[in-house]
Parts: sequence; structure tokens; C-alpha cells
Amino acid sequence: MRVLIVEDDGETAGYIAKGLREAGYAAEIAVDGKEGLLRAASEDFDLAIVDRMLPKVDGISVVETLRGTGSSLPILFLSAMGGVDDRVKGLRAGGDDYLVKPFAFSELLARIEALLRRPAEGKAETGLRLADLEIDLLSRQVRRGGQVIDLQPREFKILEYLMRHAGQVVTRTMLLENVWNYHFDPQTNVVDVHISRLRQKIDKEFDKALLHTVRGSGYSLRE
Repeated sequence: MRVLIVEDDGETAGYIAKGLREAGYAAEIAVDGKEGLLRAASEDFDLAIVDRMLPKVDGISVVETLRGTGSSLPILFLSAMGGVDDRVKGLRAGGDDYLVKPFAFSELLARIEALLRRPAEGKAETGLRLADLEIDLLSRQVRRGGQVIDLQPREFKILEYLMRHAGQVVTRTMLLENVWNYHFDPQTNVVDVHISRLRQKIDKEFDKALLHTVRGSGYSLRE
């Protein structure tokens, strides 16, 4: 993965480049906005890290110009300008994420990894898979071990959400908000009932359980 670092502070740029190279990325540096814009527009990078305050061409203009050409390059703003209005301006200019200086490299790396996991524009996901469990998002069909599993619409939405967050703990509140669109707790066991039904369908007839209850926290879909 090639990452372009558009940063005029040599110490910061070198620190980021060193860390990214140690993490297995090919990191290259542009020292001003004009060079960064030219390289981002003409070379094949997987992601760009752009400072807001740059000589020759400022970071906002760099990103707006790139987006104006139709570029879908993932862009992460990295700036000491950390006010709400600053962050909003950066995101509205076309940035995909915004991290404020000073920063922890581990967080920067995690944000880069998250951006690179997103499907490229125009290449929408058509399916999700975990172990031998598969979802076809176009036909809305679910299979496990090649066997078709019949799910109700709500069960399908729960499973899709869990698969998109595979390996993570998904809380009851997250499911209520994202599957039922409730922004309050209706004080019912509706989530537990649907999870129980889903577990019966995707785990009961198979040797290895994928849907786990995390006591006191929620649920996790994992191998």
C-alpha cells in the first residue's frame, strides 16, 4: 500500500513515514501543497495524509481540487487546527477522516487501516463472509456450509450488522439503533428474542457456534 504524506514539517513527516514503513506501508513525502496535489493527481497512491496549513497550496484547496477532478483517493486530514468548525470544513472539503495534532501514532495507524478497509467507490460490496457463513447482499440469501438458511427480514438485518462488525462486541443499544432505528430503549426483550431465533438458524445444526453472547456487554459474531 502506497501512502502519500503531504506535510511541510520535516520532523512530523519523517516520524509518520518511519512508522508507516515499519508497519509495512510504502510511505512517500510531499513537502508542500503544490507538490502534494500534483503527485496525488498523477501517481497511484492508496491513501493520502494531508496537513491543513501547507505552503504554496493549503490542504483544503488540495483536497477540494482532487475531489473536483473526480478522485476517490482516501484522504485523512492531520492538523493542529482542531476546532469543530475546522474539522467540519475539512470533512466537507472532501476529507474522509480528520485527526488532530498532537496525535498517537497507533490511532493514526488504526484510522488508516479503517479507511483502507472501506470498499472503493463504484465497487460496492455484494457479499459478506465469516468462516462458512455467507451473505449475498444482492439476492438477500444466506448460506452456511453451502446450506441455504431462511431468515426473516429483521433477522437478515441483524446478521448483516453483526457480520459487518465481525469480531467486535455489538451491544443491545447498537442493534436497537441500527436495526430497529430506536434511539431509546423500549424496555422489551425484542433484541434477545431475535438473537435467539437467529442463533437457532445459523448455529444449531452446525458443529461450531459463530454467534456468541458476551455477558454483560452484548453479542459477537466470530470464529
